[in-house]
Amino acid sequence: MIFMNRNIKAFLSTEFQAKAKIIDSKRVEVTAPDGEVFQVLCQAGRYVSEETRQYELHLIEAIFAKNYSDDKELMVDNIWRDSVVYGIPLLGIGVGNRQQERTRIGARIRQIREERGIEARDLAKLADIDAANLSRIENGKYSVGIDILSKIAASLGKKIDLVDI
Repeated sequence: MIFMNRNIKAFLSTEFQAKAKIIDSKRVEVTAPDGEVFQVLCQAGRYVSEETRQYELHLIEAIFAKNYSDDKELMVDNIWRDSVVYGIPLLGIGVGNRQQERTRIGARIRQIREERGIEARDLAKLADIDAANLSRIENGKYSVGIDILSKIAASLGKKIDLVDI
């Protein structure tokens, strides 16, 4: 058994509102204080030492609790930053509920459409989608696939791209 110093023991006894558990050798599931579930790619499940696994899981909980925010984009950005600061090699973070992302994308579609002076029904016709669905998309109430999103983007003279967060 590894003997832990007092600082590590104190840290491990601290309770955080975020909870992490190992799913498999590459994934950890973290439940944020608001109940949103994040999938995190990291090495915690591969460690042979149970003490090392528990320490890293607790550190992940601490990072999620410290950076908790209703603004999930800001929260994830800060988690990435702190994972580097605290030496947790995260490979990726996935979010289960993407309501905020749907709302952000829908608002951006509306902004571009309005800047160009295009009526919603006209954009819907150009993109060959139902006007009611476009309204739901712009209001973040409808999750769309890449095909529909690509049609809307192309109709606005835009393309979909992956950018750093």
